[in-house]
Amino acid sequence: MSWGESMLWTVAPYVTLVIFVGGLIWRHKYDKFGWTTRSSQLYESPLLRVAAPLFHYGLLFVIVGHVTGLVVPLAWTGAVGVSNEAYHANALIWGGLAGLATLAGLVLLIYRRRTKGPVFLATTVNDKVMYVVLAAAIVTGTVTTIAGFVPSEVSYRTTVAPWFRGIFTLRPDVVAMSHASDLYKVHTVVGMVLFLLFPFSRLVHALSAPLGYLFRPYIVYRSRSDGAPRGPGGVRVRQNRPL
Repeated sequence: MSWGESMLWTVAPYVTLVIFVGGLIWRHKYDKFGWTTRSSQLYESPLLRVAAPLFHYGLLFVIVGHVTGLVVPLAWTGAVGVSNEAYHANALIWGGLAGLATLAGLVLLIYRRRTKGPVFLATTVNDKVMYVVLAAAIVTGTVTTIAGFVPSEVSYRTTVAPWFRGIFTLRPDVVAMSHASDLYKVHTVVGMVLFLLFPFSRLVHALSAPLGYLFRPYIVYRSRSDGAPRGPGGVRVRQNRPL
């Protein structure tokens, strides 16, 4: 393993974490009104109704698969009676389907941005960079998943996963990561780039949830038709006032 690769798997993860957390804090403090999806639904809706659910639900399953594969040690699944072969079979099938669904949704979203004039005009340079990195992450992830159908002695659960868990204990297993395949290494590097971009893009909306909406009081309106004021030309003006 070269000095550069050693630095990549030792230093780069912590640089990524510092920029990721620091960027989120900065964005929330100084750009609260920019913390938004900048939705383009008003410009085009039919295609978005297909692409958005396909992309978001597929991505949700992809994230669950990543968390399970990277965080849960091999010994834990074996302790509950799940063999490594059975685990990989399920991961490859469901992970492959989730990856393809996410990729299909992303292709439709990019097609929509390129072909719908108002949506394209609302696309910023930041959005374009985000789409390129996101597409690279999904494509490399899908390729590594499909490549997993070919039996191999090297598994991400014995290479990438120990390295990933070691980051949070300040002991990243660089040796284990060095034995990972080139596909996994490329996918990991692209993933770190995506996390670097995350705080400064529209992707931050993934960390937002309208929890206050669930607990706010109802607002009841009633119509006052009798004696309603009249506007220009004697047209009756309808007023809605909260009770």
